[in-house]
Amino acid sequence: MIQILVCDKVYVTPELKRKKRLYRLYFFLSIFLVISLCSYYIYADYDRIKSEQVSQEILENIDIPTINIGETVNNGGSGVSVEDDTIVVVLNDTEMEELNIDDILRDAQQQITEVEEETRPEPVIYTASDGTQYSIIGIITVPKLNIQYPILSTWNYEILKNATCRFHGPEYPNEVGNFCIIGHNYRNNSFFSKLITLEKMDIIQITDTTGKTVDYIVYDKYNVNPEDTSCTSQRTDGKTEITLITCYNNGTQRTIIKATAI
Repeated sequence: MIQILVCDKVYVTPELKRKKRLYRLYFFLSIFLVISLCSYYIYADYDRIKSEQVSQEILENIDIPTINIGETVNNGGSGVSVEDDTIVVVLNDTEMEELNIDDILRDAQQQITEVEEETRPEPVIYTASDGTQYSIIGIITVPKLNIQYPILSTWNYEILKNATCRFHGPEYPNEVGNFCIIGHNYRNNSFFSKLITLEKMDIIQITDTTGKTVDYIVYDKYNVNPEDTSCTSQRTDGKTEITLITCYNNGTQRTIIKATAI
């Protein structure tokens, strides 16, 4: 039996050649794009880790003293101390004697004045291992998030990578007014990434360069557009407050945490 094989002849037209070249170009472009994206994410992750290391390096090497403001002033058998702006009078429990209130108040006022002069906050300057100089005015600790970072006196996009920064408000933390702090949201466990999980009644601790630590209690949390800066208002009715600010929803909004000193 004779078999006859019949096939169609394929003609390679100029149009087919052009499509083949395009498909090849698309393939190499796709490979290049995948490699570029992987490299970007690897570098971004490395950059975040480096930022965390720089921040912890600052914390480990700055020297913030602890100052005792409760020292007792003897007053003939009684004692006068100033603790957290409260005058404490301790009487001698072995004998009763007439106290001169004017003397007690004078001693207390003198101690308050001395404490204020000795504990006036000043920036702590630290030069990191990479040569960058940082001006630290405090430390923020959020126990619920298990984070602690230095607070820098000013901010720009470069130093914001490595620490939280003062954005607006009083020159130093723990002063009357609304002290605003900004920090990055790296969408991991570092800096202000988990700020959205804070709730009312949570505690935020701020330590200034004198060693004084103040606890703040969260009383409000909300999101705003980036153009909305109403959260930085200094109308606190004489209270000491803080505002934490970070990016949310891929940078299209800002998460705002408001807290007041206990």
